[in-house]
Amino acid sequence: MTNTPERVERAARHLLAARRAGVAGPLLPDDCRPDDIETALAVQRRVVELSGEPVGGWKCALPPPGRVVVAPIFASTIHASGGPFRVVADAPTVRIEPEIAFVIDRDLPPRERPYDEDDVRGAIREVRLALEVLGCRYAEPPRATVPELLADGQFNQGLCVGPAVPGGLHATLDAIALELHGGVNRSIDGRHPDGHPVRPLLWLVNFLAARGESVRAGQIVTTGSYAGAIDTPLGQTLTVRFGALGSLAVELVA
Repeated sequence: MTNTPERVERAARHLLAARRAGVAGPLLPDDCRPDDIETALAVQRRVVELSGEPVGGWKCALPPPGRVVVAPIFASTIHASGGPFRVVADAPTVRIEPEIAFVIDRDLPPRERPYDEDDVRGAIREVRLALEVLGCRYAEPPRATVPELLADGQFNQGLCVGPAVPGGLHATLDAIALELHGGVNRSIDGRHPDGHPVRPLLWLVNFLAARGESVRAGQIVTTGSYAGAIDTPLGQTLTVRFGALGSLAVELVA
């Protein structure tokens, strides 16, 4: 089926309505379900435009064959750790992912020459501990197609941002011993799925630049979980220790 601007518009309005209602709903109707990655990305962009909200950050990962893992994070869903974090949940738990995030110091606009790792490292203002809070605008995400999930933002519900990492990029970021306490009590030998969190950031910068878009100063970028997705009870203070890098605490509430 041809993916027209009208289909993109209908899909974006459907997803934005579900986001604003705070209730997971049905899959996209057949007449506006994206068939491919490009259309799914167009739906992503249109959701942001219709919302009128600024993009506060991005989530990304090195893409597996035939896919991309990228989504904007609304500024209104990014919150500092240390207090309550309101979530949308239809169960007494919500899934979180322990991550390392990068605060960008300057715009990285499109240019003729691709960015290299030194360019990207030089544009990082801070390295921060973070938890991505997962959620989906579809009540039955296992039934959604890959483009449908991409259009919805790759399961992002928000980002809890913790303290800056001492030493920043000089710290060991490829492997982190994680400890979780408060409702969840686990020790995890955490490893970044792409080897080092800067690698997906470099991919993101060049991916957006090739599309005429930019990672902008002040945005925060998160690049993959060190421990997969972890079910976490609501209403309890969760403390996550990232080895020698520090810890963050948050109370997830519905």
